Amino acid sequence: MFRFAHNNLNVLDLERSMKFYEDALGLKEVRRIETESFTLVYLGDEHNSHHLLELTWLKDRKEPYNLGENEFHLAFTTDDYEAAHAKHREMDCICYENEAMGIYFISDPDGYWLEVLPE
Repeated sequence: MFRFAHNNLNVLDLERSMKFYEDALGLKEVRRIETESFTLVYLGDEHNSHHLLELTWLKDRKEPYNLGENEFHLAFTTDDYEAAHAKHREMDCICYENEAMGIYFISDPDGYWLEVLPE
């Protein structure tokens, strides 16, 4: 039997990314692994989900990551879609909306797309 453990995103500025994920989605650090060359930070939600988001910061990396056509994404549900949409509009991080489907996407500081949909 398998259970989802985490998804990983590589980030250029760990502190900026952690602030974004906390402000935009309420994710907070639950675990950290530090080495000389990289830091892994695992973020979780307030519901103590078993699924975590791992942010990897490679300390020597200076150039942005090539996200290709950004055809992959992570999805998050919210119990207050209107409030979340208003917050993300205020943060100016909405990068795409599909009103017909009732979803939208936000972009994190590294350009990763994150889908937001009602529960």
